[in-house]
Amino acid sequence: MTRASRMHHQGGTTLLEVLISIVVLAFGLLGLGSLQIGLQHTYVEAQQRSQAVQIMRDIGERLNANPALAANYVTGTAAPVGVGDGRGGNCDAAGLTPDQRDLCEWSQRLKGVAEQQGSQDLGAMIGARGCIEQVQPQDPTPGVCQPGIYRVSVAWQGVRDSAPPDTRLACGADLYGSESLRRVFASTVVVGTLSCSL
Repeated sequence: MTRASRMHHQGGTTLLEVLISIVVLAFGLLGLGSLQIGLQHTYVEAQQRSQAVQIMRDIGERLNANPALAANYVTGTAAPVGVGDGRGGNCDAAGLTPDQRDLCEWSQRLKGVAEQQGSQDLGAMIGARGCIEQVQPQDPTPGVCQPGIYRVSVAWQGVRDSAPPDTRLACGADLYGSESLRRVFASTVVVGTLSCSL
């Protein structure tokens, strides 16, 4: 084999091969980018769910700690506590009853007052609201001794569409643009009667 023929068979990378490699690499990087965005949305949703559970448990414990005032905690679903409720100011003000103080502090937590950046509240879910509904009233009548049953709900706006929540959970309904963005966690709290004889 002559030197000239050997040189003819040796080849380098052609421009076409380089372009194909760049296109394949670009698609791989785009896929990685969309995966990263999806993971970020999943992380934010999980963090919001965790916060909602903590805030919901907090008011449930406060409700159970004041059984004589349990009916005063009821907000219904038409006037939820939290973003846009008009509550604010000092929750330790003189003259507030325990239930008023608890609802004020709950509103502050739902608004994210616990964590701030500058003057912006960041410590809660997006547009967080809370509702307390009375499912069954307490009846301490001797021989009846019926405990009070309350539904505590926390609603907020998710970061991407998902299946709409159960229509029985009305807390925050129609407040987030689309029902597929509304997230709701609810829990039932049973409050016993203080003194009751069967």
